[in-house]
Amino acid sequence: MGKNRIPHKSDKKRGKKEITKSIVNFFNSNSADSFSHKQIVEKIGLKKPVEKEIVANVLYNLLEDAFIVETAKGKFKSNNRGLFLEGIFERRSNGKNFFVPDGDAEDSHIFIAERNSEHAMDGDRVKVQMLAKRKGRAPEAEVVEILERKRTTFVGVLDVQKHFAFLVMDSKFLANDIFIPRENLKGGKDGDKALVEVVEWPKKAKNPIGKVIDILGLAGENNTEMNAILAEFGLPYKYPAKVEAAANKIPDAIPEEEIARREDFRNTLTFTIDPRDAKDFDDALSIKHLDNGNWEVGIHIADVTYFVQEGDIIDKEAESRATSIYLVDRTIPMLPERLSNNLCSLRPNEDKLCYSAVIEMDDEANVKNYRILRTIINSDRRFTYEEAQDIIETGEGEYKDEILKLNDLAKRLRAKRFKDGAIAFDRHEVRFEIDEKGKPLSVYFKYAKDSNKLIEEFMLLANRTVAEFIGKVAKNKNPKTFVYRIHDVPNAQKMENLSEFIRRFGYKIKVDGTKTSVSKSINHLLDEVSGKAEENLISTIAIRAMAKATYSTVNIGHYGLAFDYYSHFTSPIRRYPDMMVHRLLTRYMDGGRSASKQLYESKCEHSSDMEQLAASAERASIKYKQVEFMSDKLGQVFDAVISGITEWGLYAEIDENKCEGMISIRDLDDDFYEFDEKNYCLRGRRKKRVYSLGDPITIKVARANLERKQLDFALVE
Repeated sequence: MGKNRIPHKSDKKRGKKEITKSIVNFFNSNSADSFSHKQIVEKIGLKKPVEKEIVANVLYNLLEDAFIVETAKGKFKSNNRGLFLEGIFERRSNGKNFFVPDGDAEDSHIFIAERNSEHAMDGDRVKVQMLAKRKGRAPEAEVVEILERKRTTFVGVLDVQKHFAFLVMDSKFLANDIFIPRENLKGGKDGDKALVEVVEWPKKAKNPIGKVIDILGLAGENNTEMNAILAEFGLPYKYPAKVEAAANKIPDAIPEEEIARREDFRNTLTFTIDPRDAKDFDDALSIKHLDNGNWEVGIHIADVTYFVQEGDIIDKEAESRATSIYLVDRTIPMLPERLSNNLCSLRPNEDKLCYSAVIEMDDEANVKNYRILRTIINSDRRFTYEEAQDIIETGEGEYKDEILKLNDLAKRLRAKRFKDGAIAFDRHEVRFEIDEKGKPLSVYFKYAKDSNKLIEEFMLLANRTVAEFIGKVAKNKNPKTFVYRIHDVPNAQKMENLSEFIRRFGYKIKVDGTKTSVSKSINHLLDEVSGKAEENLISTIAIRAMAKATYSTVNIGHYGLAFDYYSHFTSPIRRYPDMMVHRLLTRYMDGGRSASKQLYESKCEHSSDMEQLAASAERASIKYKQVEFMSDKLGQVFDAVISGITEWGLYAEIDENKCEGMISIRDLDDDFYEFDEKNYCLRGRRKKRVYSLGDPITIKVARANLERKQLDFALVE
């Protein structure tokens, strides 16, 4: 058969001219995306090694001719000369502005000179025209229209002159101070920190013109600085009086007819376990030994949506905030205090309304049955994590049998999760001991102990049970619209990078295979690095390789927890998605039709965005306190580890307190250092000295800039 095979026309070797034509046609038909050499070879159907070599040559020529551009190393894209594109404008205070086109997964940054920026601000949605490509130069564009402003408010310090003022900012997103006419000062004085709105930026003017929205206080004061961090991220730093007033009108008493509608758990042993300083107890556990030998565990969650009606003033405010925010020294609640710390908080010896997942399990923690229902409880005891931990460790204390049983069941649930491929990111949290003025006195680390894990396991179980209750349907049926907490599989390229990075420390990891085998390999790595100098560094890079968990109506499961169905049901006092879940449960349990997927998807997106902003503000507040904590330690010497490498220098983290600072490349003056991105290192050109991620070094604290939340270190040889 082989001898008599009819030659296929694709067997004929294709020459350079034909291949060039195919590639040009391919890029003209796919002008929006970037492609690698390998992808191009596949798409135009080449098989022979000699043809693949021709492709490399053709791509080089097309680059030279500026027909295509290289968007990232080894990725090519049509140059789109003269084309109009829409996307996001990125402003930098060093004058290097960039444009990122829509739908470009490769983050191709197109340069926009200041004169061509139309005064677009960072994050604005803009329309640009590609400029004619000059040989040997990167592609450039010009902003032709600002489609949507991302932000118009900025935080800075007022410099007040006789007839006008400026808002002086230390922002990497705006190099120009904001000009403020005297009448727009709103009582602001020289040296005040203020929130200012840009009202216009005339074409010929160097500075935008603004007006003061709010005076945050005197720069440097703790309250001012914490509020400034919130304002910088566009987050609320005070509660609207009219929302507080609406909450204060909600009656305390629970009507008898409401109690009659609910299952009564007031005579079942119930308690809360929370942090020492918590006031908003949104979950409680009950436990009962059943006649059949099994255990009934009630996971009782504050029934916030009984008090907050959909679309009312409190609900609108909660939806807009989407989450409580936890800064170093304060909580900015999602709900008014009357609800979060009083009406909804599951305080001991008070009748409280709950949404409950009541789960029957055997001694091995196998779930035999469950019910989701509205209940009334009366908590017998409020434990702190420390008190519950003490009972777990000593076997002595009030309700010891119940706590020890719950701990045993939790450990079995946890073991099962890890067997199924859950990932154990148990990272320590940086905490500060703070005086009454907000000054940090010391740094300590918070680790999760068995009492924390006990609560965590039952909350995970409730969240999973609720998601399965709605999401798991018969094969030929569509599940109703629901809010899921989803977590995608890790990015393959990031996993490759992680694998390459940890190899230098002598560790290995699986980057492909089944989901479970990859996650088990990540767990093995985290176990191996536990307690070692490089632990924090490797676990940080491993976390960066993971996708971010988000909210969505499209369920893809939760990779990190190894759950096919997962939701957020257990924290409605501090998270709006949990309130959405409670409402959808009520709707469906009452026989209601499926809610609008489109509406809930947009609510999910908003909640995910706000969660990211809140996390960024929390990190900024920790950074601020770290800089403040180190500001009286100038000149002191510490052992540290290199925690980051960039083209502008090294980042180092002090071993004893995890405060991070930067050593500028300018200060590495013994050689000319080059940044090797692939190998996470700086390499000296002459002496070949290498600074790698994870290397131990000795540093001296050189400068502490609170305004920039930045520590500068100097190397000590």
